[in-house]
Amino acid sequence: MTHHIEERFVEVEGGRVFCRCVGKGARGTPLLALHGGPGAPHDYLAPLEALADERPVWFYDQLGCGRSDRPHDPSLWTLARYVRELAKVRAALGLDRFFLFGQSWGSMLAVEYALDEGQEGIAGLVLTGACLSAARFEADQRRYVRELPEKMRNAIVAAEASGDCESPEYQDAMMEYYRRHICRLDPWPEVMVKAFEQLNREIYLQMWGESEFTVTGTLKNFDLTERLGEIRVPTFLMCGEFDEATPESTREYQRRITGAESAVIEGTSHMHLIEKPDECLRRIRDFLHRAEK
Repeated sequence: MTHHIEERFVEVEGGRVFCRCVGKGARGTPLLALHGGPGAPHDYLAPLEALADERPVWFYDQLGCGRSDRPHDPSLWTLARYVRELAKVRAALGLDRFFLFGQSWGSMLAVEYALDEGQEGIAGLVLTGACLSAARFEADQRRYVRELPEKMRNAIVAAEASGDCESPEYQDAMMEYYRRHICRLDPWPEVMVKAFEQLNREIYLQMWGESEFTVTGTLKNFDLTERLGEIRVPTFLMCGEFDEATPESTREYQRRITGAESAVIEGTSHMHLIEKPDECLRRIRDFLHRAEK
C-alpha cells in the first residue's frame, strides 16, 4: 500500500528542522515520533510507518540531526530548548490532538514535554526503551558491564581512568556491549549502521557522554521518577528483554504512572522495534486502538 507523504521544514530556535509525514490524510489520531540519541537521525524508526494505514505518522529530525540544520552552537543542545522545539513543531504541524511516541532519549523528551508544557491534547504516550532517570539507567548499564568478559571490563576501567576512549580494546568492549544491549541482530541492518554513522557526536557528548554506560553530560541529573504520578494520559511502556532500559526499570516507571501498561519483547534489546517489528507494532496498535476509545 502506498501512503501519502508530506515533507517540510519548520523554523525553530537555532534553525530549521526536517519533518516527514507518512499517511497524510488518514483518519486516525496522528502519532508524532521522537527519535533517540541525543543526536541520531529519525530514519531507524521507519517500522512505525506501517501504522500509516490507520493514522498520519509524523517524524522529525531534531535540530542538529539528520536532514535538519546542524549549527555548531553548544548553547542549543539543552533539554529545555528541545522541549521548546517540540512545542514549535507540534504547533506548526497543527497537532491539536495526537499520540506522542518516544524512543530512548525521545522518551525523556516526551515525558518532560508532557509534564512541563501540559498534557492537553495528548491522546496517549508510547515510550519504548524509556530512560526516565539517568542515575537508574547508568546503574543498570554498570550491571551489564559487570557481565562482560574480564578483559573488556578492564579496558573500560582503563579508558575511563585515562580519558582515552579511542583504544581498540575499549572500542571492542563497547561494540560487544552494543551487540548485547543495543541491537542483537547480526549483522546489524543498514538502517542501524547509518544511524550510528550519522550520529551527531557533538550533541551526544555534551548531553550524554562518551558511551551509553557512562553519563557525564548535561542529562546526568535528569530524573522524572518522582513526577510520573502527574501523568494523566494513557501510557504504554515497552522494552526488550536485554534492553538498556531494563524490564525492572520499565516496570517501576509503569507502577508510578496511574493505569499505565507495559510489555517486554523477548529476545530483543534496545532496538526491539527493529529486531521484532511485527510484535512491537501489534502491541502499539492494540494500545492506540484502546486509548482512542
